[in-house]
Amino acid sequence: MKIAERLRSIQLLGAVLDGPRLALWREELLACAPERVRRWLQGRDRRLLVTISGGERAELQLATGDARQPLGHLEPTGKGELPPLAGEGRNAERHRTVLGLPADWVLRRTVTLPMQVRENLAQVVRYEIDRFSPFSPDQVFFDCLAQAAGRSDRLTVELAICRRDRVQPWLERLREAGRPVDQLTWDGAWPRANLLAPQDRPPRKVPLLTAPRALAGLTLVLLVAAMASPLWQRARILERIDEDLRAARAEAIKVDDLRQTLERAREASLAILRQKAEQPRISDLLRELTQRLPDDTWIQSFEVRDGEVQIRGESARATALIELLESAPGLDGVGFRSPVTQVAQTGMERFHIAFRYVQPGSS
Repeated sequence: MKIAERLRSIQLLGAVLDGPRLALWREELLACAPERVRRWLQGRDRRLLVTISGGERAELQLATGDARQPLGHLEPTGKGELPPLAGEGRNAERHRTVLGLPADWVLRRTVTLPMQVRENLAQVVRYEIDRFSPFSPDQVFFDCLAQAAGRSDRLTVELAICRRDRVQPWLERLREAGRPVDQLTWDGAWPRANLLAPQDRPPRKVPLLTAPRALAGLTLVLLVAAMASPLWQRARILERIDEDLRAARAEAIKVDDLRQTLERAREASLAILRQKAEQPRISDLLRELTQRLPDDTWIQSFEVRDGEVQIRGESARATALIELLESAPGLDGVGFRSPVTQVAQTGMERFHIAFRYVQPGSS
């Protein structure tokens, strides 16, 4: 990424994370919080609302979250204390006072400034206030809001100005009553708008945990969770994919083993079939022997093993059997396995002949 693109990304991030937008997000998060948590946070954010109407008097309200409790009226020329705020007790100094002005008391306009002034926007606007209005900086209260930049080198600023002499009596009246103003706003202002400069606001002992801080912390937690959630989901998806791959690999191994077993069985079956097809038929051999052997010859045993045939029996002329068998088709290597013996009782010759038998006509 180029340097200019990085700077533009940082500027856009700053525009998104400015105060008003964060305040809006905090309000939306507060609305989504559980009822008990919302009441607890709202109870820690009590405000005295002083709303000027007509310029001669103001309406007083006690604000707790979104709830409003009327307290009466206030005039700028009166004396004495304000009505006590119910339930404030020892936390009174934490409760802010908000002074609301009529919209026609505030001059609003939009100006453009160089992008480089964003870091010191309030100071630059104060120096240029006489150019943006017919007043000097000491004659007005003002506030400004940086908008999203339309061009990378220019900054759009919304400026709000009110005359100090119109507001000062109300500020002094509330200060005398023990309620110095923390926020000076107006009807139709942007969120968290405050015309009072930081040095004009009363010092407050801010508690460690306030509603804005709690909501800001919740925003940060949700932001971290939103950033970490895709990584966690990606890790979980990769784990599931890895588990699926391991299961598929195991199934593939089983299938391959089964395929090899079936292949071996098929090859064995084919080998048996080939061997059976290549092996000569014993019935043909028996028929051939029956036809060729003379009537004075009979066989006592007939044995076939690994292509070799052995026959034992008796015959009137055992030596003549060799020539008869050698002329038979498919018989090879005809010979006596043992010497011919004479049977004394019958005069027959006992023989033991062996030969190899192949399919007639095969090489």
